[in-house]
Amino acid sequence: MSEVDSAAVLDHVVEAWNDESVVAHDEPMYPARLPGFVALQDGEIVGHVSYRGDGERCEIVSIDASPRGSGIGSMLMDVVLQAARQEGYKVAWLTTTNDNLDAIRFYQRRGFRFCALRRGATDRARKNFKPGIPVVGSYGISMRDELDLELELPLA
Repeated sequence: MSEVDSAAVLDHVVEAWNDESVVAHDEPMYPARLPGFVALQDGEIVGHVSYRGDGERCEIVSIDASPRGSGIGSMLMDVVLQAARQEGYKVAWLTTTNDNLDAIRFYQRRGFRFCALRRGATDRARKNFKPGIPVVGSYGISMRDELDLELELPLA
């Protein structure tokens, strides 16, 4: 693995999330400042995953890949879960919004299970931190709530 220019990672995060921050569980986080991995194609970033640890739990803060369905997201998920295991975390978890059906399917197909619902969390994030969060998301579904999913990490 090699280092990628931090400015390029920040540019990619801003393009993917319309801001340098993502918001989950009433907390703004900055994926380009966190540990993570990128996928490159012809020298360009085509995917990024960031994570952070807290005790025995590893939070996957952001993951994106383009084009969708190309295997890039799966590769990034595999790499971040491997890193989490190697760093000794016992659980990986992440947050998504209620409208993000494609992501929910992606996570569940990899063994993640629902563990929390925060009603109105996306409404609060829009009001308090990131007004640019759309009111209506994927498939015409109102973005209101956050869902947490987790995956137990057996030892590598």
